[in-house]
Amino acid sequence: MEANDIFMYIQSHGYIVLFLSLFFGIVGIPAPEESLLFFVGIFISHDQLHLFKSLFFAISGATVGMVVAYMAGYTFGSALLFKYGHYIGFHRRRYRYVYRHFRKRAPWIITFGYFIPGVRQLSPYMAGVVRVPFLPFLFLSFAGSAFWISLFIFVGKFLGERIHIPLYLLPWIMIVFFSLFFIGLYVKRRKTN
Repeated sequence: MEANDIFMYIQSHGYIVLFLSLFFGIVGIPAPEESLLFFVGIFISHDQLHLFKSLFFAISGATVGMVVAYMAGYTFGSALLFKYGHYIGFHRRRYRYVYRHFRKRAPWIITFGYFIPGVRQLSPYMAGVVRVPFLPFLFLSFAGSAFWISLFIFVGKFLGERIHIPLYLLPWIMIVFFSLFFIGLYVKRRKTN
């Protein structure tokens, strides 16, 4: 999907597209969320999107995604991971390791796990599995998403204001980012196999 397509979707369907992109990215559908947030920042610098609306809908999408994933982990527990975890390379030995270490470092992983693809998707499920209390989880999820999203949007906004990237180049830049993302996934998968 090109940057202009995303912008057109946001224009025609509102900021709900941004909400859904972050929501689905958190619950486990692979998407380069950082690239999207960076380009949202560039669009903001060109006065194509509103800063506070973008932050609100992006942070809400990520936080709601975390809560839904937490509830799935809490409700279905380890049975879900044992049944489908092999699709993402999550086996019983890795489960025991993650379970033990997650309990010790849950606040840090929930808050700063947003910056690590894979951890960002697994941390809310594991928080539910290990029964992290909901209110602290919600607070840490919100704080982490606000920091992560704000950082990428403001970097995009800052660079968009300083470098003056023409909007017609954004689709090509986005293609490069998406290509690098999927090449990285492919290389990582090859190393684990």
